[in-house]
Amino acid sequence: MNIHEYQAKRLLKEFGAPVSEGRAVLAANEAEKAAKELPGPLYVVKAQIHAGGRGKGKFKEASAGEGGGVRLAKSPEEAAEFAKQMLGATLVTKQTGAEGKQVGRIYIENGSDIETELYLSALVDRGTGRIAFIASTEGGMNIEEVAEETPEKIITVQIDPATGCMPHHARRIAQALGLKGATAKQCGKLIPTLYKAFVEKDMSLLEINPLIVTKTGDLLVLDAKVGFDPNALFRHENILEMRDKSEEDPMELKASEFDLSYVKLDGNIGCMVNGAGLAMSTMDIIKHYGAEPANFLDVGGGATKEKVTEAFKIITTDPAVKGILVNIFGGIMQCDVIAEGIVAAVKEVGLDDPLVVRLEGTNVEKGKEILANSGLKITPADDLEDAAQKVVKAVQG
Repeated sequence: MNIHEYQAKRLLKEFGAPVSEGRAVLAANEAEKAAKELPGPLYVVKAQIHAGGRGKGKFKEASAGEGGGVRLAKSPEEAAEFAKQMLGATLVTKQTGAEGKQVGRIYIENGSDIETELYLSALVDRGTGRIAFIASTEGGMNIEEVAEETPEKIITVQIDPATGCMPHHARRIAQALGLKGATAKQCGKLIPTLYKAFVEKDMSLLEINPLIVTKTGDLLVLDAKVGFDPNALFRHENILEMRDKSEEDPMELKASEFDLSYVKLDGNIGCMVNGAGLAMSTMDIIKHYGAEPANFLDVGGGATKEKVTEAFKIITTDPAVKGILVNIFGGIMQCDVIAEGIVAAVKEVGLDDPLVVRLEGTNVEKGKEILANSGLKITPADDLEDAAQKVVKAVQG
């Protein structure tokens, strides 16, 4: 789960991280009052969406004015005008795709005198099972481009969970960022602060880009992107309250209501599978035979008929789907339950696209019998390769 920049900064401030003073705005008529509460004289007006590249983004609507999703205002009145232009408009960035995201929230922040822009993030390194800090002097840029073009400018510091964050970790990061004197000492306080926030709030990502050094030599978190481990959210009711469902894919949101693992992809063959490993294999073999999967959908090992029905509905509501492959290996889950769910879903929502079903495992013969006697146009498959070939051929004509 991700949260907005202003929420991330508020959270980090609670742990003692240095952030600029700012105000969140949900309605245009609140903007001027919010700006006047800040010291000024400069104000940064930021569109709040769950995507990076806002400053270089473009609005679809001409009424949103010139400039991207981050603008510098010289008065509260100008800040209010920028907020009015952005609210309700659609911002397109490299991360949103061509469809963009509608701006429903604005963050007005006090302007900062920037001397240097740096990059700092913390994430879970799956290879080592440790939290790792990534630091670079190339702040404000796309870190993927930096990694590709000048990888020597990125350093990684692993934190041993047995010791936690130690002073030498912070010193190494400060040195990598080129910080000295009082600024380096501030870094020595910031790194353990961020580590503490990361661990206590079960974060999966904490990205500060840029982390700035002001002209007075102070460190300041100028932007913040925070994501959380969804499996740990039951421990953090205050984090769940920050969830902005309007930023989430409607189908992924619907899937989460039924405890389904669903991710929208760019292809045209819908997949319904039980088990993440089997789902990955299914997507791979679809690509192997020249097509692209439209989604990752794992119904889990103990799905009910109702759960399968909802999963099938989600797939069929995607207009990009031109064919569906159901690949089930029945262990705990029984093939006849899957078959009943498929039949119920098709009868309820209808089916115009090719449907190929491969069943194997517990009660497989009973499941195949249910499908065969359903009177529906369902193509059976003997194995995964057979299923992939049939659905790709049907979709590609």
